[in-house]
Formats: sequence, C-alpha cells, structure tokens
Amino acid sequence: MNYISPNWNTSVLITIDTQNDFTLPNAPAQIKGTIEVLPKMRSLLEKYREKGLPIVHVIRLYKEDGSNVDICRKEMVEEGAKIVAPNSDGAELVSEIRPLNYNSLDADKLLNGEFQSIGENEWVMYKSRWGAFYKTDLEGFLKERNIDTIVFTGCNFPNCPRTSIYEASERDFRVVMVADSMSQVYDKGIQEMKNIGVYVCISNDVMSSLK
Repeated sequence: MNYISPNWNTSVLITIDTQNDFTLPNAPAQIKGTIEVLPKMRSLLEKYREKGLPIVHVIRLYKEDGSNVDICRKEMVEEGAKIVAPNSDGAELVSEIRPLNYNSLDADKLLNGEFQSIGENEWVMYKSRWGAFYKTDLEGFLKERNIDTIVFTGCNFPNCPRTSIYEASERDFRVVMVADSMSQVYDKGIQEMKNIGVYVCISNDVMSSLK
C-alpha cells in the first residue's frame, strides 16, 4: 500500500465535465444521476477550498462546426446540436460547484490549452477527448505543484472519469475515486478500479482524512 495510499496533503481535487449541458434536467446531453451527486461534490470542494488545496475543473467545449468534437458525436454537432458550445451558458460549470466570485469561462483561453484561474488555487482546463491527460498539460501542471495524488469526482464514470483515472494511473499518480460524488458508477467498474490500485471511497472518507 506504500505506493498507492493517498497523500491527502499533496492531493488535487478534480471535477470532470460537471457543466450545465451534461447535468441539468432536460439539458441537451443530460447524464442521469449527475445532479444527484452535486451536494457531495460541493462538500468536497468546500473542504478543499478551506484547506487551501488545489482544485481543477476539467471540461469539454464543442465548437459549433464540429471541428474539435470526438467522432461519436461529431455528426450530431455538425447537424446543429448545441452542446457545451464555447461561450454558452450550457458550457458553464453548474452553479453548485462554482467558487465565490466566479466569472464566465474564457473559451478562447481554454481552447488554447491554458488553465483559467477561477479562484485561489482553483482552475478550469479543457480536454478534447475522454481523458483529462490526452493532449493537455495536466501532468506537468500537477507535477510543478508537487501533487502526487488525484481525487476524482464528476460526471459519467464510464467515459471521461474512468479514462482519466487510467491515464493518471499510467503516470504513476496515486488515484482516488470518490464513488458517491460521481455519476453512472456501477459495481463492476468499482472492482476494475480497485484492481489497478485505485483507492475507492465515499465523500465522508475524504472529509475525515482532511481534518
């Protein structure tokens, strides 16, 4: 366990794709169960802010011409579906997870690969595919800050969170999956995460560890 146990004091809390268009009821790409986990996510975010530990919100942005959209959704966007379009309300973080004094996302900066600061020790970054490390600077960003443990929460475990977890494991980060703060979690998936050394827990476990 020496290599996989979380180091909470050198951890980052990551939220995945917790944006209006993926979360709110009747949103164009609503992922069921996401709105229900928001209270748990919010509690974790408040604890990380209180402790001064880093937070990164990972998001998607789909250009309306479909040019940066993954192929399984490309045709739908090209035909006019507006999902997390740059500079739209649908692309914004849901209100429950925003820090105080939050301003709108800067789509140009994010699409350019930059990290947008939205609070003290809190950023937003854009990913173009399922994984948060794919063609992004996330690994370097975290290592520059001596972060060795990544705590994952957010939207739709089978797709972006799971891919990002595998990518983090491949890069020898210690990985935490907060199962009650993530939508679309299922038992087999939890076992698969444990099999690769992921520390699977619930939000209360994280809160207790950060006291």
